[in-house]
Parts: sequence; structure tokens; C-alpha cells
Amino acid sequence: MHFDFIDLRLFLNVLEAGNITAGATHSHLSLASASARIRALEASLDTPLLERGRRGVTPTPAGKALGQHARLILQQVERMQFDLADYAKGFKGRVRLLCNTSTLSEHLPELLADFLVTHPNIDIDLEEQPSLRILHAMRHGTADIGIISDAMDASDLQTRPFRDDPLTLILPVDHPLCSFTSIRFTQTLDHEFVGMSASSALGIYLEEQALHAGKRLRIRVRAEGFDGVIRMVAHGAGLGIVPQAAVNRWQGSGTFKALRLDDSWADRRLLLCAADFDTLPGYAKALLKHLE
Repeated sequence: MHFDFIDLRLFLNVLEAGNITAGATHSHLSLASASARIRALEASLDTPLLERGRRGVTPTPAGKALGQHARLILQQVERMQFDLADYAKGFKGRVRLLCNTSTLSEHLPELLADFLVTHPNIDIDLEEQPSLRILHAMRHGTADIGIISDAMDASDLQTRPFRDDPLTLILPVDHPLCSFTSIRFTQTLDHEFVGMSASSALGIYLEEQALHAGKRLRIRVRAEGFDGVIRMVAHGAGLGIVPQAAVNRWQGSGTFKALRLDDSWADRRLLLCAADFDTLPGYAKALLKHLE
């Protein structure tokens, strides 16, 4: 079998994205070049690695095996480079970190900035994903560390506490629900919302919770980021659901009311997770220690 590290990184990116076009883009390759590399891998193995469909690609059993080995090989190379960093000037270890919307917006910016300042030889590949997709990535070895909600079943992974992260309902001060002192999510679903962007992890999660209750969120407008949601709610556009940390941090103009959500899934904690903390490469362990 003939391959190089570009082939292996490309294949992992394709598995993560679920299609060759996105995998090629993430690998900084043209679609034609990426397709040719994958065909060459399949030819050298004399077996298909991907099942092509209308909605993208999925790995065959051989593709899953290659993905696992590719991840291990690339991790070993990065570990070697990290261990020899004092001798190989210019090398930068790279940690792949996946997290949900709240973590990315409220808890990580200062933490990661401080880490990058004190660890000039380590870069971070940071990506926002819903907790379910983070779990999928961790189980398939396509990320080093994940940060997920404790509402997810991560019993097959190792976890450590990260932060408390309760969700809070915010509403205009003249809204009919202002008379409540606490409220359940289902009691809000007949009212209009300011939603998060359709691609945000929290936005997806809240719409799933509404569907579990047999309804859909009545979204009038979507905002980019928690500050945008709060500003629109404060000016009367509708209800919003944001992390309590975003409410605590708010220093903008306008007033609104915040109510605790009496739903177990809203009283959440964030967890660090990995397949095995002890086997993480040294640069990933350095980041893990900083986050704990």
C-alpha cells in the first residue's frame, strides 16, 4: 500500500465531513486532487474505502479500519515532533478540540488565549459542534479532546468536569410570562423566539428539545451569538434561551428578565472527554491540564 501523510489527513477530513468536497477544502486540496488521492488509496488496497451516496460518503469496514490507523499514525508523528520540538525549530503541535456553542462563546476565549501565549509551539484546531457529533468524533478518533453537555451518554468515553453551564430563559420585561418565577420549556413553546443561527450547536439542541415535546420553536429571527439574542430580546423581539454565563456577562444597554428553566436538560454541566486521557499526545495533555 502506498500513501503519504497528506493522503491520511485527507481521508480523516473526508470521514469527519461526510463528503469529499468538504474534506478536500479542509485539506487545502482541489476536489480533483482529493478524489484522485482517494481512488489511488483504494486501488493500492484493491478494496473500496468509501461508499458514495447522494448525501455524501460513509466508510466501508476497510475505510473505518484505515481511519483508525491513520489517526494513530498521525498522532505518533505529532508526538515525535513535539518531543523533538527543542531540536526542530518551527514545529507546532496541533490539538483538535471540539466544543458546543456555549463553551466556545462563554468559557474558552480567555482560557485558550492564555494557553497559546504560554505554549508557542502548540496550535489549536477549534470547532463548534453539537454534543452528539462531538461524541461521534471522539469515538471514531477524529479529535483529541471534546467538551460536551452531561446530558449526553458518554459512558464509553473518559470524562472530567469542566464548568457548570445552566441554560436560562430571557424575555422582554413586558412579556406575559414575566409573572412566572420559574418555568418549564414546554410552557414557552406557544410564544415567539429569537433563535440562534441554524448551524449553531445550541440552536440545533433547542429545536430538538422542542420536537421531543411535539412542537416546533416559533422563531421570528435568528441572531449570531448570545449577545445578539440578548439585545433583540431586550428590545422586545421575543423570548430567548442562553447560558446563564452570557446573562452574567451582559453589560449592554436595554433591560430584560431572566427565568430559570425547570428542565433537567437545562441544568447542565460541561464535561471534558476523550477516548483515553492517558494516551493523549503530550501537547494535548498540556491543553487538558490548562482546561481543568
